[in-house]
Amino acid sequence: MIDINTLKNSKGPKLYTRAKKIIPGGTQLLSKRPEMFAPGIWPSYYSKAKGCRVWDLDGREFIDMSIMAVGACILGYADDDVDDAVIQAVRSGVNSSLNCPEEVELAEALIELHPWFDMVRYARGGGEALSIAVRIARAKTKRDKVLFSGYHGWADWYLAANLADDKGLDGQLMPGLQPNGVPRGLAGTAIPFNFNDIESLRETIRGKESEIAAIIIEPARGEEAPEEYLQTLRDIASEIGAVLIFDEITSAYRMCAGGIHRRYKIYPDMAVFAKSMANGYAMSAILGTEDVMQAAQTTFISSTNWTDRVGPTAALATLKKYQQTQTDKHIINIGEQTKTIWRTSAETTGLSIDVTGLPSLAAFSFNNDAPQEYNTRFVTEMLKRGFLGFRQFKPSLAHGVDELSGYQDAITDVFELLSNIRKEDVLNTEIAHTGFKRLTRE
Repeated sequence: MIDINTLKNSKGPKLYTRAKKIIPGGTQLLSKRPEMFAPGIWPSYYSKAKGCRVWDLDGREFIDMSIMAVGACILGYADDDVDDAVIQAVRSGVNSSLNCPEEVELAEALIELHPWFDMVRYARGGGEALSIAVRIARAKTKRDKVLFSGYHGWADWYLAANLADDKGLDGQLMPGLQPNGVPRGLAGTAIPFNFNDIESLRETIRGKESEIAAIIIEPARGEEAPEEYLQTLRDIASEIGAVLIFDEITSAYRMCAGGIHRRYKIYPDMAVFAKSMANGYAMSAILGTEDVMQAAQTTFISSTNWTDRVGPTAALATLKKYQQTQTDKHIINIGEQTKTIWRTSAETTGLSIDVTGLPSLAAFSFNNDAPQEYNTRFVTEMLKRGFLGFRQFKPSLAHGVDELSGYQDAITDVFELLSNIRKEDVLNTEIAHTGFKRLTRE
């Protein structure tokens, strides 16, 4: 077992202290901030990642039973088949004055999976891909307002929801976001509504039908989507002439190849993929009907880095291996087993928890009046036992029986500790953050 003082004095936390002085916010992604896990203790940086294992800057090996690169590495870290394809692409030239043929191959493969779509555009990040989708929807409809439910990134079109009401994004997974830097003129152009609340949506739309360019939702994130809800959204969008967009940045590839909406047989006008589609390589795609996507030619959407060969090559290799290995069945099975481990260990130790989520996006929460204190101590105790453990788990193809066996032992041990510890003794470190917070320089 690793001593907590050893973790505190490791190279990773020390490097992060330096990073906060020269990188605003410390990292490029809020979800990877050490403060979200265990401040001052989380390893922060990796020297190597392979399969479902990560090595910190001191060479210590951890089994990743947490967010797996925020869900990006669906096959596992540094997958040989994907990396071999990318290395070959790199040796053949990452970019040139001509276009790479892989972008056509990938578009054809994605449309084959989703035959209700006709055309594809690419980007390299999820946030920028959603911005492209919104631009196309506005160009198509010649309208400005966007209705949305859920978390959709960092862009102006989304944060504009907080211009008129600084709590506009509360309940959309990321409270506390400030719209500083977003033009005040965008106030009223992004309008949130509650998931699976059609009546409130209809009330929000009333009188604005001719102003709505798009309705954007995550079709499923924590749980399976109510099909009636999705169908009603499809009907409303068609009725008012708005573009229905499914944000599948998180949900795609988690329960089946391609978009999760394939399982529901309810088809949007556009869908946006990123994260898992290229197993950690930068890649995103916007799929849509020809009627909608052709509107991209009436505006300007263009970038040099959207033409590199690496992203499409990685996405093609990922999709091929995903289908060959039936990755969806594997990660669903691993996720179900993990949820069972949580439930069984909690019942055995008398610890009260709630287990939620799709098996491939599993989560648990402590059912008490100090959940964040327990979350923080849980992460710390799992680190001591050689695991990147968190209240969320995104399984990959690389997770197997051996990892689950060791994980079950660690979970039972930590749950036993947490069930017997006095409440005032639970937190022995700084408490983890729960959302966006401004970090001060140290």
